[in-house]
Parts: sequence; structure tokens; C-alpha cells
Amino acid sequence: MVDVYLKNRNSVLRNNITTPECPLGVFHPDPSLHHIKKENIGLIEVMGLAVLPARLAKEIIMLEDAMLNREDLRRIPELIQHAAWAEDIMKKHNDFCRENARMILEQEIGKVFLEVLEDAGVFKRTAEGRMAFLKFVELL
Repeated sequence: MVDVYLKNRNSVLRNNITTPECPLGVFHPDPSLHHIKKENIGLIEVMGLAVLPARLAKEIIMLEDAMLNREDLRRIPELIQHAAWAEDIMKKHNDFCRENARMILEQEIGKVFLEVLEDAGVFKRTAEGRMAFLKFVELL
């Protein structure tokens, strides 16, 4: 099913196609990103405003405190889904401290959200996707 949204003379195509490899949808965020954004990308995101799930507001506060206290996130039910990601953050940012923790977390969330947007793209960031995009542009 393809839906077309029109807003200010711009159009957005939406396709909910699924495959065995992508049972939630070809344009749905990869499961590895679900700890930040599991929901489909909507019109607001397409127009440039990142809308993250409300649950993150509470989780990020808890995550920041737990990371600063070097707690085992796998023992905190609300934070289990962030554990591997948080471990990667701590490896990349050995200067993680109270003064920069929130900024680092917000930047890292932004990186995950960028991947979510890439998953939603019709033309994937692969050689095949670039070729398809160039073919599309030539047809215009």
C-alpha cells in the first residue's frame, strides 16, 4: 500500500511493504535502533523535525545517572534495551562525566536517529541505492 501525503505542494510517498527480512516494513527502523526509535517515520520527521518517543525523556535521565554511576544497565529493567549502546558510548567517550554526559547522550541519540532516517529512505545508501537514485533522476 502506498500513501501520498501532500503539504505545501510537497509530496511524500509512504510504502508499508514488508519482506521476510523486514517483517515490520522495508522502510521501518532496523531492530538494532528500536531502543531509540521503533515507530515508523512520519510526515513531521520527513519535513525535518525529529520526533522521538516520549518514553525517552525518562529513560535518558535514568540512563545518564546509571552511566555516571557505572551501573550495570542489564540489571535495570527500563534500561536493558540501551545497555549495548551505552557500553559503546562509554568506549568512545572515555571523558564521559557529569559536565558532558547529557551533551554526549544527545549527540549519540542524534546519530541513531540519522540511521533511522536512512532506513526510511527509498534510495538506500548503498551502491545499488545510488544507482537507482541516478536512474530515477535521469527520468525526471
